[in-house]
Amino acid sequence: MALGVDGVRVGTWTSPGGETGTTVVLPPPGTLGAAAVRGGAPGTRELAALSANGRVEACHGIVLSGGSAFGLAAADGVVRWCEAHGLGHDVGVARVPIVGAAIVLDLTGPDSPRPDAEAGWAACEAAGEGDPPMGRVGVGAGCTVGKGAGLASASPGGQGWALASALGVTVGALVAVNALGDVLDERGALLAGSRAPAAQPRYPRGPVPRAGAHTVVGCLATNAALSKADAARAADLAHSGVARAVTPAHTSYDGDVLFLLATGRTAASLDLVADLGASAVAAAIRAAVRAAA
Repeated sequence: MALGVDGVRVGTWTSPGGETGTTVVLPPPGTLGAAAVRGGAPGTRELAALSANGRVEACHGIVLSGGSAFGLAAADGVVRWCEAHGLGHDVGVARVPIVGAAIVLDLTGPDSPRPDAEAGWAACEAAGEGDPPMGRVGVGAGCTVGKGAGLASASPGGQGWALASALGVTVGALVAVNALGDVLDERGALLAGSRAPAAQPRYPRGPVPRAGAHTVVGCLATNAALSKADAARAADLAHSGVARAVTPAHTSYDGDVLFLLATGRTAASLDLVADLGASAVAAAIRAAVRAAA
């Protein structure tokens, strides 16, 4: 079962040249969705609907995509796929799929490939309950980290996932690591980051980076039963995992976004889900850069 939760499926599409890609998380019917943003430069879809104040609780898919804002088009393909498979919020005249999305900026030029609706559809067709791939695949294909001294000295980022469990509750995290900052290992030592000389200034004390070019985006899945408000709070607190593994984290130039999908199978406290989520996010970030290297 993908991300350690029954019924959850994950699919990826990677561009033919491996420059960019899209990853889709498809939960079982009846799953509650929520989201939380940190960092000053997010690119998202359906964030208001999935926030704590959103009236719609059910979520039918999450899209993590490269291509910057152009990559949000991948969600159109996921919406069409969900509709074709009878998934969506019943509004009387149609079933409207609620599909959240977040993007990373992996463009290298005006002719860079960009995920589109066909990419989203293909990722859905490829979705399965097995362990997702890691490294430079799907949304992680074009990711880099350690850009505080400039892109020229960055290291590969990627897609990674990890699980954390306790008391019958499981939280799985799948992330794309395209951070401005460096990634630290479990002991706080540099795992992947800027290859510039140590004396070269890095942000925030060095040159101002390109806005919107950096982010960690991800999706958490859990078997826990949570209210919409608690799910949104758990997603927000799970961002602590980003701060554990990335430095600096949540800068003005990062667009960090985490979605949370709760299937509601097991009673659990908000604090337990948030704690497990933070641990899974940190581990997934480290797994991503290890696989990319």
